Amino acid sequence: MSEITERGFDRTTFVTGACLAVLAGVTAWDASKVDILASYGVGPAAMSYGVAAFLAILAAGHFVQSVRGVAEKPDAADGKALMWIGGGLAALLAAIAFDGGFIAGSTFLFAMTARAFGRRTFLVDVLIGFALGLAIFHLFNNVLELTLPEGPLERLL
Repeated sequence: MSEITERGFDRTTFVTGACLAVLAGVTAWDASKVDILASYGVGPAAMSYGVAAFLAILAAGHFVQSVRGVAEKPDAADGKALMWIGGGLAALLAAIAFDGGFIAGSTFLFAMTARAFGRRTFLVDVLIGFALGLAIFHLFNNVLELTLPEGPLERLL
């Protein structure tokens, strides 16, 4: 359990905020370089600008927290949970690299991340992950007209 400690300027929180601010800037700069224009008002750069804004808000929060000097002592890392999340990311990358497709990869990423957070209903999580992956695939391919990696399942759709 975390305990709150009173201390002066928190350098670690400030550096984290600076990294988030740099990442927000890079994301916004990258979004400004997207040349694809959409005829319906929202282009593919819109989400990148949203992510950049979110990162900037997180950076500002870190800056404020570092100056306030009130911080929680971090909990110890859960190695088992990190392994599940790392395995989920590896499954996503493997599915994309070996033509398994986005839906299969995101299905296992969701299920393994849910397991890392303590859920024990793996089959239900696979089904939820599949439904989310399918919805995201359709959103990107049909609404935003951006192609995600396709596998056998995506080619059937």
